[in-house]
Amino acid sequence: MLTRVSAKSFLLGAVSVVALMSAAHAADVVQPVEASGFNWSGAYIGIGGGFGATVHKVSAPGASFNGIGGNGVFGELTAGYDYMVNERFLLGGFIDANYGNIGPSLSVPGADIDLTNSYGFDVGLRAGYLLNPSTLGYVLGGYSWQHFKLDGSGDADGLDFTENRGGYVLGVGMETVLRGNWTLKTEYRYADYGDKSVLDFGAGSLNVEPSTHTFHVAANYRFGAQNGGGASFVAPAYNWTGFYVGGALGAGTMVHDLTLGGALELNGIGGEGVFGEGSIGYDHDFGTWVAGVQLDGRYSGIRTKLDIFGGSIKGDADYGFDALARVGAKVNESTLAYVIGGYSWQHFNLHASAPGGPSGDIYDWGSSGFSVGGGLETAVSNNMTVGLEYRYSQYAKEDFGSDGILEDTPSFQTVRLGLKYKFN
Repeated sequence: MLTRVSAKSFLLGAVSVVALMSAAHAADVVQPVEASGFNWSGAYIGIGGGFGATVHKVSAPGASFNGIGGNGVFGELTAGYDYMVNERFLLGGFIDANYGNIGPSLSVPGADIDLTNSYGFDVGLRAGYLLNPSTLGYVLGGYSWQHFKLDGSGDADGLDFTENRGGYVLGVGMETVLRGNWTLKTEYRYADYGDKSVLDFGAGSLNVEPSTHTFHVAANYRFGAQNGGGASFVAPAYNWTGFYVGGALGAGTMVHDLTLGGALELNGIGGEGVFGEGSIGYDHDFGTWVAGVQLDGRYSGIRTKLDIFGGSIKGDADYGFDALARVGAKVNESTLAYVIGGYSWQHFNLHASAPGGPSGDIYDWGSSGFSVGGGLETAVSNNMTVGLEYRYSQYAKEDFGSDGILEDTPSFQTVRLGLKYKFN
C-alpha cells in the first residue's frame, strides 16, 4: 500500500511527467491529426489512473460531522461499448476496476492508522455529444462498489477492519482522438456510498456516509475506429492566439492536515462543495503547442461542518484567486491537452452558531500557496472552447495561536468545467 508521503510525491510527480510529455510532444513537431473520419461506435478497452479525495460524514444522535477526509491516487482498467445514435449523439456502457489508497490517516508516536478506499468497481451508462469531429463531451451515471479498509501499524498493529459499500456514481468527461485507434479521456466522478450504521450503542448508532471525488485520466483503444462512419461536419477554424474571458463551475474537496504539539498528525479533516469561477487570460499559438497565462477568481461553497445539539461549527473556504501559466500540445485539429501551475491564494473562515442564536466568527485567515494540474480544452466554434480541468492546490501552514501547539496545512483537489470566449 502506498504511504501518504508517497501519494503526495506521486501526485506532484505525475503532473511533472505530464508536463514533460507535453513539451516533448511539441518538440517532436507531431502534426495535429484530422479526426473527421473517426468512428466512435464499437467496443474499447483502456488503462489509466488519477487523483481523488474521500470525505466520511459521521453522525450520531444529536450530532453530525462532515467530515473526516483524505487524499490519494488510484489505477484503473476499463472496458466499454459505445453506439452513435446519429452523427453527434452517442450512448454507451462501461465497467471499470480500480485500486488505490485514497483516504485519511492518523499518525501518533509509535503508531499509524490508515482508512483507505482500497479497491472497487463502477458499472454504468454514458450519453455523449460530439463537440467537434475529434472530441466527445459526455455525462455518466451508474452503480459503484468499494472496499474500505482500516489498517494499523506499529503500536496499532492488529487494528484491522474492512467493509464493502455499494452506492451511486455520477460524472462528466471529455474524450478526444490521439492517433490511430487511440483516444485520451479526462473525467470527473462523484460517488456516494450511503449512510449506514457501523456501531450500535443502545440509545442510537454511529453512522458513516463515505463519498469520493475523483479525477480520471485514461488512454482508450477503440476497436474499429478507422473503419469509417465518422462525422461529416467540419471542425471549427479556431486560432489559439489571443485574449479570452471565461467562466466555470466546479466541485471539489479540501483536506486539513493537522498537527498537534508536533507529535500527533491527522490527515485529515475533510470538506466538500461546489464553486463558481471567472477568468481572463492570453494564449499564444506556436504551431503544435500553445503557451499562456491566466488570472482567475472564485467564490466557493467548499465546507467542513459540525452540527451538534442545534448548534454548528463551520469551516469555509469561501473565496480566492490564482495567477497561473500553462503549456499544452495540440493532440488533434481542435483539442489542446495541457498542464497548468502557479500561485494561489485562499481565504478561510471558521465560525460557529449557538442553538437558536446568531453566528459569529471564531478565526479567519488568508493563505498563499501553489496549484498544479492539467486538462483538455476543445473548440466548439471559431471563438469558443469548452474545457475540463483538474487542480491540486496546497497552502501555507497556519499556526493557530503562534505557539506551534495546533497547526493546519490545507490542500484542495478541484475539477472545473469551463467555457471560454476568445477575442480575435
